[in-house]
Amino acid sequence: MSTTYSEQATRLVAGVAKDGWGSVRPSLYETARVTSVAPWLAGESRRVAYLLEKQAADGSWGDGPEPYRLLPTLSAVEALLAVLRRGTTPAERAGRLTAAADRGLAALRALPPTGPWPDTAAAEILVPSLVARINEHLDLATAGELPGSGGWSPGARAAVPGGYHEAAPAYVAKKYGSAGSLPVKFHHTYEGIAGHLPETLVPGVEGLLGSSPAATATLAATARSDSGATARAVAVLDPVARRYDGLFPEAAPILVFERLWVAAALARVGLPDATLATVRGWADQIYDPEGVRGAPGLMKDADDTAMAVLVSSLAGRPRDPAALDLFHNGSHYDCYLGEDTGSVTANAHALQALLAHVRQRPESAETYGHRADKLSDWLVGQQRPEGYWSDKWHASPYYATERCVSGLAWCEGAHAAGAVGAAAAWVLETQGGDGSWGVWGGTVEETSYAAKILLSAAVPEEARGRHTRALDDAEAYLSAAALPGHRHPALWHDKTLYAPDAMIEAEVLAVREMLRARRG
Repeated sequence: MSTTYSEQATRLVAGVAKDGWGSVRPSLYETARVTSVAPWLAGESRRVAYLLEKQAADGSWGDGPEPYRLLPTLSAVEALLAVLRRGTTPAERAGRLTAAADRGLAALRALPPTGPWPDTAAAEILVPSLVARINEHLDLATAGELPGSGGWSPGARAAVPGGYHEAAPAYVAKKYGSAGSLPVKFHHTYEGIAGHLPETLVPGVEGLLGSSPAATATLAATARSDSGATARAVAVLDPVARRYDGLFPEAAPILVFERLWVAAALARVGLPDATLATVRGWADQIYDPEGVRGAPGLMKDADDTAMAVLVSSLAGRPRDPAALDLFHNGSHYDCYLGEDTGSVTANAHALQALLAHVRQRPESAETYGHRADKLSDWLVGQQRPEGYWSDKWHASPYYATERCVSGLAWCEGAHAAGAVGAAAAWVLETQGGDGSWGVWGGTVEETSYAAKILLSAAVPEEARGRHTRALDDAEAYLSAAALPGHRHPALWHDKTLYAPDAMIEAEVLAVREMLRARRG
C-alpha cells in the first residue's frame, strides 16, 4: 500500500476514534421535530433560523429529488406552524414564518400526488401523522385562532398523498395496544404514533429513545403522568444539541455503525499497521455473540452483526458467525426481528462475513460454507434483469450492487460469476461522460462503488480495452473531484436522506488506492 494511503487511512481512523458522536450532518427533519415539540429546550431561535435558511427556492425542504422532499417539507411546515401557535414569536419573525410555511404548503401541493415514494424508515406512519398535525394548525388559522399568523389564510388543507393512509398511525398504535407492548423497532420513529398510544405503552428508557432526538423530545412532550420526563429529555438532548450547534442528526451516536463500515472499507485494501490496534479494539468491543446494535436504543440487527463478524475476521480476530443465527429465516437473513421489507446489502454483508470467517477458520467450512452457498443463490435471485441490485438503506443502486458483487466475487461457481459479470456490464453501460456514476448525477461516492464493481469482475478479452478506459476515466474523475472538504450528497436512507461522511471517505480512499495499485 502507498505511503499516501497509509497516512490518510491512519488519520481517518484516528479521527473516527476521537469523535464520540459520528460524522453525520444535522437533519432537517429531526431538527424540525424537536423545534415543534420541545419549546423547553434551549436553542429554539437557532433551530428556527436554520429551518428558514434551508428552505429551497421552490418552497420545499430536504435533499434529493421531489419524492424525498415530502417528509422533510411536512416536518418543517408543521414545526413553523407549531412555533406560531405558541404565540411567543415577535411580529416581524412571525411574518417570515408564515410566508415560509405558506411556500412550503404550496410545494407540498406541487409534489406528485401518488409518488412513487422512497422506502425510508416508517414513512407510512410519519407522513400521515405530520399531515394530521399540519391540518390541526391550519384549522386554527382558518378560524383566525393561530397566534402570530395575522390575517393569513392557508387555503386548502394538507392532503395525505396517495400510497399513504390517514389511519395508519392509529392502526399501528391500536394493534400494539391490544398486544400490550410496543416493539423496539418503533422507538426510533416513536413520534409517528405517540399521540395514539395508551400510557401503558409509553417506553421507559435511559438516554435517547431509539437513538432519535425527535423520538426522545416527543416522548417527553407526550408524557402524561411523568413529572420528570422533561428534565430527563433535556439532560440527554442538550449534549447532542451542543455537538451540532443547537441542531440534531437523525441518530446519535452512530459509533458502532461508523466504525464497522470504515474499518471494512479500509481493510479491502489493507489496514495500515498504525490502525491495527484501534480497529482490533473496535472489533473486540462491538462484537456480541447475541447480536449487535447499530446505535444505542436500536434493535439488534443482522447488518451490524454481520459487519462485526466481517471486521473481526479482516482484522485477524475471527469471531463466531453464530451470532447471525438469530436473524436467519431459512434462505437468508432478516435485518431484524419483525422486519417488513428485506435488505440485499445486509445479506451481502452476511455473505462476506461467512466467507471471511471460513478463510480464517477453514475448519468452519462444513458449518458455514453451505449457508454461504444458499445465501449467494438468494442474492443472485434478487438481481435485476439489467444487472444491478437496489436496497432500502441507500438511494443508489451502485451501493447495493457493489455490496452484492463484493460478496459474490468471493464465491466459486458460474452462478455467482455470471451475476458479477452482469453487474460489471451494467456499470460499463451507465458511466457518465466525465467518468463518474450516479443515480441522480455523478458523485464521488457512487463512482467509488462503480469502480470497485469493475475491479471485482473477471474481464473477458474482448472487453479489456473498454474496461480499462472506464477505470482510467473513473480514476481521473476521483482525482479531480475527491478534494479535501468535498461535501458528499445525502444518499443514505433513514427517516430522510443523510450522508455518513467518514464512511464515505473510507470507501473513496480505499478505491483510489485500488485504482493506483492496478497500475503497479
